[in-house]
Amino acid sequence: MKISHLLLFIGATFFYTAVNAQTTIKGKLSTNNNESISGLNIKVKDKVTMSDTAGNFELYIPFTGNFQVEITGMGFHKETIFVNPKDEETFLGTIVIKHSNNNIQQVDVTGYNSLNEKVLNIGKAGILDRDLPQAVQIVNAQVIEDQQINRLSDALKNANGVAMGANRGGVNENFYARGYSLGSNNIFKNGARTNNGGSIEASTLESVEILKGSAAILYGGVTGGAVVNLVTKKPKFEYGGEVSMRVGSFNQYKPIVDVYGPLSKKLAFRVVGTGEYAESYRDYVESKRFYINPSLLYQISEKSSLNFMFDYLKSDFTPDFGIGSVDGKINEEVGRNTFINTPWAFNKTNSSNGQINFEHKFSTNWDLQAIASYQKYDRDYYGSERIQAKADGLAPRALSRTETNELTFNQQLNLGGTVMTGTIKHQILVGADADQSNTENYAFNIYGKGLGQKPNTAYDTINVFDPYNSISRTDIPGVDLKTRTTTDIYRYGTFVQDLVSLTKEFKVLAGIRYTYQKTKNAEVYDYATGETTTTPNKGKDDVDMGNKIDKAWSPKVALIYQPIPTTSLYVSYANNFTSNSGYDINYQPMGPSLIDQYEAGVKNDFFNGRVTANLTWYKIVNNRFAQTIIEADGSVKDANMKEFTGKTASDGIELDVSGKITEGLNILAGYSYNFMRYLETNDNGNVEDVRLVGTTAHTANGTIFYTLQNGSLKGLKLGLSTFYTGKRNAGWNNTKVNEREGVDRLIPIDPFTTFDFSAGYTYKNWSILGKIANIGNAFNYYVHENYSVNPIPPRNFTGTLSYRF
Repeated sequence: MKISHLLLFIGATFFYTAVNAQTTIKGKLSTNNNESISGLNIKVKDKVTMSDTAGNFELYIPFTGNFQVEITGMGFHKETIFVNPKDEETFLGTIVIKHSNNNIQQVDVTGYNSLNEKVLNIGKAGILDRDLPQAVQIVNAQVIEDQQINRLSDALKNANGVAMGANRGGVNENFYARGYSLGSNNIFKNGARTNNGGSIEASTLESVEILKGSAAILYGGVTGGAVVNLVTKKPKFEYGGEVSMRVGSFNQYKPIVDVYGPLSKKLAFRVVGTGEYAESYRDYVESKRFYINPSLLYQISEKSSLNFMFDYLKSDFTPDFGIGSVDGKINEEVGRNTFINTPWAFNKTNSSNGQINFEHKFSTNWDLQAIASYQKYDRDYYGSERIQAKADGLAPRALSRTETNELTFNQQLNLGGTVMTGTIKHQILVGADADQSNTENYAFNIYGKGLGQKPNTAYDTINVFDPYNSISRTDIPGVDLKTRTTTDIYRYGTFVQDLVSLTKEFKVLAGIRYTYQKTKNAEVYDYATGETTTTPNKGKDDVDMGNKIDKAWSPKVALIYQPIPTTSLYVSYANNFTSNSGYDINYQPMGPSLIDQYEAGVKNDFFNGRVTANLTWYKIVNNRFAQTIIEADGSVKDANMKEFTGKTASDGIELDVSGKITEGLNILAGYSYNFMRYLETNDNGNVEDVRLVGTTAHTANGTIFYTLQNGSLKGLKLGLSTFYTGKRNAGWNNTKVNEREGVDRLIPIDPFTTFDFSAGYTYKNWSILGKIANIGNAFNYYVHENYSVNPIPPRNFTGTLSYRF
């Protein structure tokens, strides 16, 4: 974007807001006992803010005339105050809010309103989004309902700059943000790290929060693209719920139950459950799922609460690696429905999460949050994969049999509060966290010709242009256990962060984190011999260097300027680290790569707060990219010997627009551009200035929903959504050796756009909503390297009938 355009955009913002500026309300919330109340919502029409840890709040009101202030929150009675503003600032003083153990109030999300005046869980520190020098997006309950979202990938289509990289075999969805793969370390559930295996169930989600850029200071060993936090539905101290039935194309059937209420004056519950059966536009493919999420909220006192959450997902589905590649490229003659895996292939996953969240207010200024959680993930897979056919369509099928058991524990302690040093306000967060993970990978002997023979993974050869008639085998070869490899990883971290309000307009956010990570040498148990051996971390003369240790400091600093209440400008610097394998020329373990991130943005509210438009620019640079050492003659003597001589860069822009234009009319839109590439590599390394495989150049999304508010058709809802995925590369990035030899391993993928149309009707407690997705029947692919080539779904229908009580 040209600088002149950016300045024009900011200038228009200043002018528009200045001519409409009216008043800023300020006040403090407290109980009858003079205890400050944090986390309550203060709402005036479409403008919403939240009280801070000291109970203070302020909210800019960009319209004229009298208005009502509504104060609501969990555990307190609703309070309404009539305000007749006189000056640029209106002081409401201390407002006493009565506690209610048996009637906890919650604010329903009824639109795609501004995030800039809200506090998100993912930020930990209780900082308003307009004060957070980082791009944030949220897919809220209304969007999840309107779009009938089933999976995490459905939700993240609304987050510009976050693109599906692949759906490898249908086992788990892989996402890229700002050029970096999110992986399992970057996805959290209620603030605790969670696994994406088996595809995350969306029926229990209250919202999906996306914190873009580096979040290493808060979360430790995460990649720099983004952090995704899944917020599940919480118990309520009022009886209610919803039952619904969702049906769709390809024989999809999905009943959903959501029930909540009080068990006593201090104890509330909620249970969300669903089952699902679905076939597919892909031959032979089907899935069976069962999910349940019970939770309890214990309101210990006015100062303390305890939340218990557990969920369990059983997901059995046919592993599907798509149509594969032909002669290293994608061939559309292999039909959209063509299934190439063995018809008996299976993938069974079981995952569970348990979490205890304790919150306590020490005083009017300080509160504490403690989280303890675990996750268990088991996967059992058998079938063929990685279909790479020759030019004539012939492809040998090899079998793979694996089992994986993962067990992860997480503990967190976050202490936050505000202090004043003279006229300067400090919003401080101090935290510590720890992760312990144990992974067991089981390898099998596969007997292609039956037990008693030598192990052999070869199965048969098929013709991908005529797969079903070319199948020569349908039997399931026997297997037995070969080895069990156990890997343990321990991660510990501590951090401190301070948001310093120097004046009303100028703020500084600064913080630093220290992370210690230990990866133990893997232990391998051999079932044939009954012996356990440790895989050494070899150095010079094959000497074991012991467990791999990574240590890193992750700083963050930002300047924030808010010339008027509806506009916030910021610049920031942060870094994160990635672990490296191998050793240097002195046979010392390679340290981590430290990745620098620079970001600048402007956050705006328009039209009396009904529309938010946020613009972000970023640049991510890795000046310590580890490369294998190449000798002067071009040879590689030791592939594990490396040096920090490479560089990578990722830069781009992101634009987010959301709002409730008028009652019943909601919009959500965004656009992003990203260019991730190698800047410097050695003579045999990857070619520079070429887009990395898996990353997407342009993404865009737009959603508009309108619900009639009056007349005989009151309750009628109409919506249109569109999603654009731009050019990207599959295959593998070419090396300079490939280039010299005239070999091209890249597979360029064309962009595509899909359109969804929704229509529904609500009458009293009943609602029905239908959606036709991919109206234009666009045909394209999600590709993992060059073998998992998954065609996108064709035109399809989804409908949901619901009853609320």
